[in-house]
Amino acid sequence: MEFAGTVQIAAPREKVFAFLNDPQQVGSCGPGVESIEVIDDSHFVARAKVGVGFISARFTINAEVAERVVPERSVIKVRGQAPGSAVDATATMALTEAGPDATTMDWKADVTISGTIASVGARLIQGTADKMIAQTFACIKAKLES
Repeated sequence: MEFAGTVQIAAPREKVFAFLNDPQQVGSCGPGVESIEVIDDSHFVARAKVGVGFISARFTINAEVAERVVPERSVIKVRGQAPGSAVDATATMALTEAGPDATTMDWKADVTISGTIASVGARLIQGTADKMIAQTFACIKAKLES
């Protein structure tokens, strides 16, 4: 599955980049995120409870920053495991200045889901993912624009 979008944030690009590249900060905006453990500058482990339809799973997610160009672009690769389910994703974000205190974030995520959670069907997964993405970006904007 592929997800993509553009988000306007009323904050300077450097501030947005720093926030989005801090696992603790951005993790605080992830729906269902229970904990974040930073391993080093490029690796972290997150634990999150995700529900799709009638199925709920607790994932352990290993994340690696595969590319970081300050303050323009980041690429992160994740592999998540839960009993009977797995997710692999590559997410890319590009930031451009839209003014002195404004940033445009273009993002894309390629996601592969397998196992029990995948069995609920693409339409239900898409709807749940869209809701979680909207919640995440609303939180990021609220924290950065305050």
